[in-house]
Amino acid sequence: VAPIRIAALGCRELAEEVDRKLVKFRKELVERKQLSAIPQGYSEESFIVECECPRFGTGEGKGYIKESVRGTDLYIMVDVTNYSESYTVCGHENHMSPDNHFQDLKRIISAATGKAHRINVIMPFLYEGRQHRRTKRESLDCALALKELSDMGVSNIITFDAHDPRVQNSIPLNGFDNFFPTYQFLKALIKSVPDLRVDNDHLMIISPDEGAMSRAVYFSNILGVDMGMFYKRRDYSTIVNGKNPIVAHEFLGDSVEGKDVVVIDDMISSGGSMLDVAKQIKERKAKRVFICTTYGLFTEGLAKFDEYYEKGWIDRVITTNLNYRLPELLTKEYYIEANDGLYGSQNFKVRGVGALKQYGMKNPDVMEIYPTMIFPKNLYVENVTKINYILESYQDYLDFKKAFPEFKDLTWGGKGEKAIFGDCALKHIDKQEAIKEIIDYLKINKENIYAFGDAEVDIP
Repeated sequence: VAPIRIAALGCRELAEEVDRKLVKFRKELVERKQLSAIPQGYSEESFIVECECPRFGTGEGKGYIKESVRGTDLYIMVDVTNYSESYTVCGHENHMSPDNHFQDLKRIISAATGKAHRINVIMPFLYEGRQHRRTKRESLDCALALKELSDMGVSNIITFDAHDPRVQNSIPLNGFDNFFPTYQFLKALIKSVPDLRVDNDHLMIISPDEGAMSRAVYFSNILGVDMGMFYKRRDYSTIVNGKNPIVAHEFLGDSVEGKDVVVIDDMISSGGSMLDVAKQIKERKAKRVFICTTYGLFTEGLAKFDEYYEKGWIDRVITTNLNYRLPELLTKEYYIEANDGLYGSQNFKVRGVGALKQYGMKNPDVMEIYPTMIFPKNLYVENVTKINYILESYQDYLDFKKAFPEFKDLTWGGKGEKAIFGDCALKHIDKQEAIKEIIDYLKINKENIYAFGDAEVDIP
């Protein structure tokens, strides 16, 4: 066991979110257990270690870790899809490709080798994961990359929804963990689509191709609904961009007529195949189409997705925040991010401190109190059910009440003009209605229900 340190390459926001949760978890554990002896480095204000890969004028680079990692368990997080970062070669700007990110990863590993107790790589999008097998005279890039990391001294590799997790067979003596965001998809889907009915008569899971079958089978088994699949019919007499072109998508499965359909896969690359599948499902008279993928790459932009949304061929697109996404994507009505769904304005980190002190908290830290809160540059989110805001004065609440009579308006944190916060909520959504929905869904008697909360308003 050794102290943890986190190095971020191309994924600073994601690393900071992991860091906040880890800091909060360990601080709470120390307080709850009332430990008399705390291992060195166990509870810290931050576990992130600063590092960078500066470039020479020719484009050559080097890895530089700015503080000691001697004796630590070093976790290097890298997003190989983040093309928003760039470097200069002889005065020309080049955007970072996955190859560039992988090279930087090796540089940081090299800088830590012989010093860190153990080196671990967290690579959500597995580098070269789609080149996991050889069908003709081709390179085995993913296996080569994993073998190279193993030879450099990496102990464990952590990834999410690998295109084909069997590629770990190339490094049988190393740790290889592959996690699936199934729960996050379910939570985002149910939260953003309140009228979604999860039963065999109203919902169906679809795999867009043979490769996504295992994901669709798992998803459908969890929900207890049917599944179907499309298979790609290719023209094997022609090669376009190194691949045999897809002639058509053929469907295998029961009727989707009148049902909501969830299409699940590991990624949206250009999105062409996924959109073609969605259109065919709609043509088969499906009620709504929801696309769930771990990675939203959108390599050919969003124009096609905008068009298909406007024509009603897709209803929602859900991805995780595990890779870089186009800023424009976050503003789209059809887009949903699979996370905890708690958003804050950019200045809440500062403004919230005074309000929380007034509420009675001693030395409040917004990031400790709300470790999963996301602070996007654009606060447009389509599936919001409630908004809290800080009252500069009671007049703010009165102005809101007058301007938005269609919403439910509340105050809290103090009675009347002493209120600190205001609430904006949908009129048809409240705790009483939620309890009724749960009672009906679980088919239980009211006599067996107990309500509790930290204020009278919590008891409907």
